[in-house]
Amino acid sequence: MRTAEVRPDDVVLEIGPGLGSLTLGLLPAVARVTAVEIDPRLAGLLPDTVAARRPDLADRLTVVQADALRITELPGPPPTALVANLPYNIAVPVLLNMLELLPTLDRALVLVQAEVAERLAAGPGSGAYGIPSVKAAWYGDVRRAGNVGRRVFWPEPNVDSGLVSLVRRPPPDGDREATFAVADAAFAMRRKSLRAALARWAGSPAAAESRLRAAGIDPTARGEQLSVADFARLAATDPVLP
Repeated sequence: MRTAEVRPDDVVLEIGPGLGSLTLGLLPAVARVTAVEIDPRLAGLLPDTVAARRPDLADRLTVVQADALRITELPGPPPTALVANLPYNIAVPVLLNMLELLPTLDRALVLVQAEVAERLAAGPGSGAYGIPSVKAAWYGDVRRAGNVGRRVFWPEPNVDSGLVSLVRRPPPDGDREATFAVADAAFAMRRKSLRAALARWAGSPAAAESRLRAAGIDPTARGEQLSVADFARLAATDPVLP
């Protein structure tokens, strides 16, 4: 709970509560917990588990049986914090989906595969920096918040895990979809210069160079050298007419 930095007035969104061990830890510390569980059996058991273990807190829990990637709205008060042990194969899209869907979320603490944690928290110029880094940075300041060894889980997974903390801040000036599109294009060919990597996005290598220079970016640079603000500035440049 200390790492999550939850407060008594928080409405916490928990993704994948499973058997409810984290849920039971959160309920005494916050105002409400909205737990999203895709498994109908686990979703049905969670209220019973809380009622049996902490009947005094049962009214603080709302369980939503749904796929976190397909949710378009949540019942009850808007959540202010996300705390989740995310499935490794969908961790990044779930995190980004929740941050986009729920602007009231001002903090997130997620447990993900160690490699994913490194990518989410990486900064420009590092080997782990890529599309997840850029897209997470659109929403806030991201950092590694700790390591979790595989032996604390049962059954024991084949990978280590890491905690990632995100504190929301205003996004860069610009359009999110356009910024993400140019980042996707840049990292699709991350070994190439941006002039070459963005040729299809811009219409031609020459058009890419023109837009890069208009954004104040060296056309010979690579995508891994650009911050999310750089990508936003580049996306906002005017298209070059053929």
